[in-house]
Amino acid sequence: MMSFPIFSARAVLTLILLVAAVRAAPAQPAPLQGLDGYIEAAMRDWGVPGLAIAVVRDDSVIFARGYGVRELGGAESVDENTLFAIASTTKAMTAAALGTLVDEGRLGWDDPVSRWLPEFQLLDPTISRDLTVRDLLTHRSGVERADLLWVAAPFDRGEVLRRTRHVSSSAPFRAGYGYQNLMYIAAGEVAGAAAGSTWDDVVEQRLFRPLGMTRSTSRSAVAETRDNVATPHTRVDGRVTPAALRNYDNIGGAGAVFSSALEMAQWIRLHLNGGTYGGQRLIGEATVSEMHTPQTVIRSDTVADRLFPDSHFRAYGLGWFLQDYHGRKLVHHSGSINWTRTQVGMIPSENVGVVVIANLSSSNLQHALMYRVLDAFMGAPQRDWSAEYRALAVRAEERAAARSRETEASRIRRTRPSLALDAYAGTYTDSVFGDVRISRERNRLVLTYAPDYVADLEHWHHDTFRAVWRRAGFGRAFVTFSLDPRGRARTLELEDFGEFRRAPDPRSDAAVAASDVLAPWAPRL
Repeated sequence: MMSFPIFSARAVLTLILLVAAVRAAPAQPAPLQGLDGYIEAAMRDWGVPGLAIAVVRDDSVIFARGYGVRELGGAESVDENTLFAIASTTKAMTAAALGTLVDEGRLGWDDPVSRWLPEFQLLDPTISRDLTVRDLLTHRSGVERADLLWVAAPFDRGEVLRRTRHVSSSAPFRAGYGYQNLMYIAAGEVAGAAAGSTWDDVVEQRLFRPLGMTRSTSRSAVAETRDNVATPHTRVDGRVTPAALRNYDNIGGAGAVFSSALEMAQWIRLHLNGGTYGGQRLIGEATVSEMHTPQTVIRSDTVADRLFPDSHFRAYGLGWFLQDYHGRKLVHHSGSINWTRTQVGMIPSENVGVVVIANLSSSNLQHALMYRVLDAFMGAPQRDWSAEYRALAVRAEERAAARSRETEASRIRRTRPSLALDAYAGTYTDSVFGDVRISRERNRLVLTYAPDYVADLEHWHHDTFRAVWRRAGFGRAFVTFSLDPRGRARTLELEDFGEFRRAPDPRSDAAVAASDVLAPWAPRL
């Protein structure tokens, strides 16, 4: 008796649709055909030492691979299990962790933040009162970005949030989009408070463990104990240079996670499945939908038009950027920390997603590869996204070089500082960033802000000095001192930080007070 294969109705329908598609359009190559060669060539163009990528389609990881090396000059290869700092792609994890608590009725998206963090205050007490969990997640607080409060300052999460009360607003509350890491640090602490735990434990227990993300962690000390960790790289005087990993635990829910391409693929599967993974529901379907729903409109600008040339709208959801792409909704997020760049993108309607991570700070290759992969699965015309983004990068480098030449040309030659170098020495303080110490070492001034932020000051002109940070890759900044009517250094303006006022020196202040008392009698003495 002849036997026949048994097909399900779904399989038959799929076969019919596939046949119809073949008849309707010319045959196309497999979606990822040629991707290996494209990536390897693009890495050479960008100077990227190492990169990892994973692609998800229909709840399967169909491609996961590493390219290049973990550290330039080394022999250890990057693979799909290599750990990288994934930066702001952490934000969606913080939103999801909060979402699990919303599902359980333990908090609401529109709860006042003060319910969970009563000590967290902003400069405007009205905003402090009205600020909600949703506001923390949607970049609409209006608070200035002030990223150096966590990037450079020697503060833990608690102190970062305490000092946020001194940060000014750059826009009215809920008036529009303004990217904000400090609010996401607070959001992570809300998750910990609502769960009776910490943000780190919440993401580990509610996300990493059930997703099998056993190598992923939000703790730098744990990442340091792992094997197969990528070394970050940056450009120093134009050359790609390895750099040591820095501890950014203080950024917490805004960007502290380390993960791999393969484990991030599991995170993508969770979203494409509407909150389920391996048959287990981890996040409510309505909660995932809310995360993928526009909350804050992002107005277009020149930079956005260059980076997203085919987009007609952009918005921010809960932890995700949202935009249209070839008539579908693209859910994505980028990340940049520790001189590492990450890009995660999904087209939920097509059940396809991709993650790309590169260990070079100046790379936009990860963004280009996201589009390259998504185009392939959507049947869009093949486009050399890497070349387009590289051209943008070259133009940006040219503009930066032109600004540098203009700055050099504006320098006033043959000037001297108003004071002897010792007279600038002292401690200068700011309510947001804390203390900067100026000291003299031999014949130059040295600025000390934090262990990694120590700079030699080179005289530029008048009372302006150029700070050359001792740590490779940190670049340069200008420091300008201003004098009081008595000719004493009273403030310093540190580029990108702001103004620091000289802290009182009891000895010098006593001497000044004495001179003030004696001044009227001076002619008689």
